[in-house]
Amino acid sequence: MLVSSESVKAQSYDFTWKKTSVKAREAVVTPSNASNVKQSMGQVRWDTYYAPNGKVYYGGATAKAASIILAAQDRMAPIKRLVAHSAKEMVKHSPECELSNWAVDFIMSATEELTGKHVDMGVTNFGGIRVDMPEGDVLEDDLRSMFPFKNALCLVSLKGSKIREILENMAATSFQAIGGVRVVVQDRKLISAEIGGQPIDDDKVYNLATIDFLLDGGDRLHLGNDAIEMTNTGVYIIDALLPYVEKLEAEGKMIDAEIDGRVTILPSAKK
Repeated sequence: MLVSSESVKAQSYDFTWKKTSVKAREAVVTPSNASNVKQSMGQVRWDTYYAPNGKVYYGGATAKAASIILAAQDRMAPIKRLVAHSAKEMVKHSPECELSNWAVDFIMSATEELTGKHVDMGVTNFGGIRVDMPEGDVLEDDLRSMFPFKNALCLVSLKGSKIREILENMAATSFQAIGGVRVVVQDRKLISAEIGGQPIDDDKVYNLATIDFLLDGGDRLHLGNDAIEMTNTGVYIIDALLPYVEKLEAEGKMIDAEIDGRVTILPSAKK
């Protein structure tokens, strides 16, 4: 949303922008696929925009913006194809949600397959998941919008003491999406942490699946520090994800995930 209060010149029109809230249910435009652009997004004739709900906008910023967006739809047609179905809408929120669990669990399984090495734990960042999962039809565009960054899947081998340090830092600040581990936190302190149903062994070496963005400072994480071994597969999340969901679709399976209590935040013990 544009927030500048200064006047902006656009062709022969002057516009002043202000910040305002928009309720999704009041929007007249819906996501389009390759065959229903006019029905879902409307059309522009000359300098007039005809919205899907019948409203007409004569000239101005609305018609100009609509014209630019609609002109791009033909080029976007290849990614408007149906690739999967989702059992439900999955909305992103921390410290744990269905969408983040689905994403990090996929990263773990994909990294394990790519490297041929067992994965004990996974970490990805909430900020790397950019949009929610729709219910029902899932287009390639939905997934590319969900994971738009060129983040490569990586495997990092770390001692349990380092894993514990990572989780303690998350407990003190904020949790990213985690998998393969169950943690209990109270008053921003790590009360317990288990991997594979067992308390973390500080001397044991664990294999962590993640993305290269988080290896050295991304979202204030340094998952590559003190690594015993590290493998960058060079495969981006989206390039591994599309074949995976297409296989689910071919098998008649739906995208789905649950909240399983991998992150438990206890009420404060302070009086």
